[in-house]
Amino acid sequence: MRWLFLLLVVLNFSYWILNERLAFRQGDESAASSSGDAGPGIQLLSESEIAARLNGGRSGKNECLFLWGGLSEERGRQIVQRLLSLDIASSLERFKRIVAEDYLVYLPPLASRHAALQRLKELQARKIDSYVIAQGELTNGISLGVFSRAEPAEAAVRHFREAGYEPAMRELPQVRQDYWVRVAPSGARLFDEHLMESLVQSFPKLRQLKKECEGVASPVRLE
Repeated sequence: MRWLFLLLVVLNFSYWILNERLAFRQGDESAASSSGDAGPGIQLLSESEIAARLNGGRSGKNECLFLWGGLSEERGRQIVQRLLSLDIASSLERFKRIVAEDYLVYLPPLASRHAALQRLKELQARKIDSYVIAQGELTNGISLGVFSRAEPAEAAVRHFREAGYEPAMRELPQVRQDYWVRVAPSGARLFDEHLMESLVQSFPKLRQLKKECEGVASPVRLE
């Protein structure tokens, strides 16, 4: 009976150890499985990556649409009104640009109008085409000619110096006014090829340019 009792004790102890080992192995496998399933779905993002995702990859630059090409102020306003009827906000702006330069050869201003007229008579007596400048910062100076290119103007300066005069040369920019229609970023997104084609039918020289809203320098907005 004693041996039978000891045998039962040993069998119970062995059965308990076996159950403990099985439970421990199942726990390890369950933890590994959970870790493997969750791993690919977990990503650590830096603040810059989060910001990029929230912004949808946008650069942050606002682009306006500029319409230009042979526009007068009146025709520019017509385009603004047509776009307004389509709920596209725009504005008419005036730009000044230099289209060419002339070159003035002149004698610097004299002390008085009388002195300028006396010098003019002297030049005309020598068959030199000239006239007294009547206004501006060169008042009472004497024009010796206006040239469309720098080379002839420089040659004239040399010629008059050889004749005993002290001429100077100045650039005279020719300024032209252009009118552009600026379409705001919100309206530029609504602007498509069909609308552009419709505008070109009424304004054949019309062109479009898309760039940053502050890309064109020194505009003068017309109210």
